[in-house]
Amino acid sequence: MVTGMPWLTILWAVPMVGAGVVILLPSAARHLAKYAALTISLVVLAIAALLAVTFDPAGSQYQFVEDHAWIPSFGTGYILGLDGIALALVVLTAVLVPLLIVAGWNDASDQARSAHTYMALILAVEGMVLISLTALDVLLFYVFFEAMLIPMYFLIGGFGENRTTSSKAAVKFLLYNLFGGLIMLAAVIGLYVATADSDAFAAGTFDFRAIVAAVADGSLNIDPAVLNALFLGFMFAFAVKAPLWPFHRWLPDAAVEATPATAVLMMAVVDKVGTFGMLRYCLQLFPDASMTFRPLIITLAVIGIVYGAVVAIGQTDVMRLISYTSISHFGFIILGIFVMTSQGQSGSTLYMVNHGISTAALFLIAGFLVSRRGSRAIASFGGVQKVAPVLAGTFLVAGLATLSLPGLAPFISEFLVLIGTFTTYPAMAVFAASALVLSAIYILWMYQRMMTGPLAPDNERLRDLVPRELVVVAPLIALLLVLGVYPKPVLDVIDPAVGHTLTTIGQQDPAPRVAEGPAK
Repeated sequence: MVTGMPWLTILWAVPMVGAGVVILLPSAARHLAKYAALTISLVVLAIAALLAVTFDPAGSQYQFVEDHAWIPSFGTGYILGLDGIALALVVLTAVLVPLLIVAGWNDASDQARSAHTYMALILAVEGMVLISLTALDVLLFYVFFEAMLIPMYFLIGGFGENRTTSSKAAVKFLLYNLFGGLIMLAAVIGLYVATADSDAFAAGTFDFRAIVAAVADGSLNIDPAVLNALFLGFMFAFAVKAPLWPFHRWLPDAAVEATPATAVLMMAVVDKVGTFGMLRYCLQLFPDASMTFRPLIITLAVIGIVYGAVVAIGQTDVMRLISYTSISHFGFIILGIFVMTSQGQSGSTLYMVNHGISTAALFLIAGFLVSRRGSRAIASFGGVQKVAPVLAGTFLVAGLATLSLPGLAPFISEFLVLIGTFTTYPAMAVFAASALVLSAIYILWMYQRMMTGPLAPDNERLRDLVPRELVVVAPLIALLLVLGVYPKPVLDVIDPAVGHTLTTIGQQDPAPRVAEGPAK
């Protein structure tokens, strides 16, 4: 393990400081701002790769820990640490951001400083996501969990094709998430007060590890009704961010009105902080409350799985269709978290990674196509494979990954979630599995209408993918293929962290049921 350096601070500080550097570059240096942002994101990727290589899955639960006083009078500290679940999402974030910067290379207009602002906002979001994933202090996590809404608001509202509708979508995104955040703030304060009143602590604290340890050994003597209320406060904020049905209404509008790169940043990176928060904070801080509300949350997750798939089938807008598929996929992720089995939670964490890759591929390729045609309507396309075979082929691979075709990355994660669900909630697993059929309908129907058949009018001059776009798409397709046949390196990192989580909350996998045969 690399020691002696505050690697986690460097990890998030590089993009945050880089955002400041990019925004301060001269107005005329638009290309320099773009290349500077790309270089900074590649440095972050290198740091994430170093952390991944030196992380020891068999070592302590949290590694690269940094623990410093921040506001002692509030019982809060600057505490960072990395476990296997956070590491998987850190690497996903570090891989996607450089690709999104290249994908959005021409998204900013030629107005003065727009390219600077666009690139700086992307880097700022990356930095805030990274510190949220590595924070081991509840207040520190909350601050950046909320702060990332501001750059996302400006990315959605300031750079969409139609400024009027994108501004409305941005306001909707902000209001939903701010309301969830305010509820969580009340729960965060309530947690501090509860720890102050507990015999386990001399004063209130936000130290996540200390609170979890007190919960595990039973010394955190807090009224169960209070714990239920605190759990709901955290869960509500994460359910809005994720999003979980029925708190999803902001996502389709925000995804459609934002630029494709911004939409992927939101769905593949930012929204994962919500599901990560469920797995880390809801389960480990409030294990008994999690058990109490588990049936309700699993029911909502399954409704979201089926709802997202059914509504996607009826869409006429290709970008809106893809955004509804994400609602269905987030349902799978949340289902895997709350079935509280090792297969379910490992599959859920792997699903976060694979969904990020597959959604990025499908949404960005669709965005490249829409920018050529000037229309998001599925009916505007047809026969695209005749004039843009590489674009059509990569779109097919990304689409098949989205429907979890065996051999592509999302299959194994979805399979693990379903297996983990069957062992505890077989009926719910059956309902969730129906989405496999529904996803095949909306993906294959979309591909058939857009890519096959006779060439539609005005599509004759559609270009195939250009080198810049291939630089974005090729790594994503490669990751879908590699992780589809060999997910072991990722699971080797995730599984021990999931084991730690299940041990902390006192859950074990159900014993296999063996039917008794006739007596001999």
